[in-house]
Amino acid sequence: MPPTKSRAVVPEQLGFAGMPEKLFVCTPSKLGAYADCPRRYRFTYIDRPSPPKGAPWAHNSLGASVHTALKNWYGLPAERRAPGALPTLLKSTWVREGYRDVEQERATYQRALDWLESYVATLDPADEPLGVERTVAAKTSILALNGRADRIDGRAGPDGPEAVIVDYKTGRSGLDADDARGSQALALYAYAAERVFRRPCRRVELHHLPTGTVAAHEHTEESLARQIRRAEETAMDIVAAEKAVAAGADPDATFPTNPGSLCSWCDFRKSCPAGVGVAGKEPWTAVEHLSA
Repeated sequence: MPPTKSRAVVPEQLGFAGMPEKLFVCTPSKLGAYADCPRRYRFTYIDRPSPPKGAPWAHNSLGASVHTALKNWYGLPAERRAPGALPTLLKSTWVREGYRDVEQERATYQRALDWLESYVATLDPADEPLGVERTVAAKTSILALNGRADRIDGRAGPDGPEAVIVDYKTGRSGLDADDARGSQALALYAYAAERVFRRPCRRVELHHLPTGTVAAHEHTEESLARQIRRAEETAMDIVAAEKAVAAGADPDATFPTNPGSLCSWCDFRKSCPAGVGVAGKEPWTAVEHLSA
């Protein structure tokens, strides 16, 4: 008997005629996963059991370690927020997975500590953000959106208090205002934060710790609305695909692959027909230059 094709598990939604559609519960990363590759979305959020992932990535370990250290730095009393606190904070939060060897891990740790010490030296220890690793949420007619922002600052604007979204970056350099402007995640955080804190939130910033640079963009009501429409359109595409699979459509055709450069970095590369033929990156590739 030939093997049967694995099918995505999509729970059937029961309801009554005339009932409104259920809101699509999502995070910016969930929407981004589908936009990047519908097949990766299916593997991550629908198929159960999910296909096995590859090895942990060192750059993810690095990013998580730095983000948590900054969160804990803000958790200290203001009088203890100094660069000297960072070695202990980073060591206690350090994630060790994905590195090639101990030598590379130690070199990356030292580089991350240098970044953090330089970055916090630019901060006012007395400043209390509106939120650190703060979850914000909002609803539209289609979305039940939630997401966790790295930091939400309260700043004085021309017409009164404002909120500002701050996102830490430890990866590629060369980020500019176009990256901040085009980030759907930052725009969705801003949209939600404006409703949670009941103050304007239009400015979004990418803080690149390796270079100490800030890429910023000032959204307008119209530009945030465009990003919301994009998110809603993605959500409607996802719902339509899930309904099609529930009605018997082929999951592979309904959630197609999107072959490209991201395949080399995909957690599910070995489970995907399009990705299995692509040369994969080593788990430590993205941090290799840090120990050179």
